[in-house]
Amino acid sequence: MNRPPPPVWRSILYVPGNVPRFIDKAADRGADCVLVDLEDSVQPADKPRAREMLAATVKAVGSRGADVAVRINRPLRLAMADLDAAVRPGVSALFITKAEGVQHLALLDEAVSDLERERGLPSGGIGFAAMIEHPRALKEAHDIAERAPRLVGMMLGGEDFALETGAVPGDETLELPKRLVAFAAQAHGLPMFGILGTVADYSDTEAYRLSAERARRFGFAGGTCVHPALVEVLNRAFTPLPEELAHARKLIAADDQARAEGRGSFQVDGKMIDIPVIDRARRLLARAEAIERRAARAR
Repeated sequence: MNRPPPPVWRSILYVPGNVPRFIDKAADRGADCVLVDLEDSVQPADKPRAREMLAATVKAVGSRGADVAVRINRPLRLAMADLDAAVRPGVSALFITKAEGVQHLALLDEAVSDLERERGLPSGGIGFAAMIEHPRALKEAHDIAERAPRLVGMMLGGEDFALETGAVPGDETLELPKRLVAFAAQAHGLPMFGILGTVADYSDTEAYRLSAERARRFGFAGGTCVHPALVEVLNRAFTPLPEELAHARKLIAADDQARAEGRGSFQVDGKMIDIPVIDRARRLLARAEAIERRAARAR
């Protein structure tokens, strides 16, 4: 299947595609990914200008090593204009709003493939992040995760999902649908992005941190934010702690010793250790190494 490697994005910072003062500062915020928005944060009358700015915007927001993604509009007429502007060097991924199913993503893949070919870009180099934003799309989440082209991650668009269900967006109302999308992504080796609440309220940094840390415990790979003050909160929340890494190395060392002695089971700190525990430790170390490699590229 035509899919780029999944990205290492602990923090995804939304930037309106038509506001120069935000664009000019985005590269300095420390986000793993800057998501240039052509959708909800841009009024309809300003969308053509945001597209015209995109070439300069992509260069500016990626100048300090952040990956650059673009969030496109859902109506097909707008989406095609967005793709024409966004398929360019420097763009790592497109966030596909209101993803409905594999056919929806396949249609956009066809257009992006044509543009890549015409512009001399690597075939399949630009990934898709599917945003599930309607309750009817929940039943398609596993199919999207398994079969959609270019897919590098998934997330639930909390505000739109809450609107469509008549719910008040928050930890309680969004946890279940977010976890259902996460299960679909995780079942097929894809990162799930987001926190277990809403990204709209950025005033309570401590609550945001707790929500992000909780999302990580549920296997989410990174979070999104609309305010640069939260970038470091997300980077810390989705980075393994030194004590976690030390414990993982201790487990792996004990496993190596047990294997050398011909033992299939052993104890560490009074707890019986089995294969899933060791696999989890190896995955934690692999993630830490991937984060470090990404940081090295950005330096």
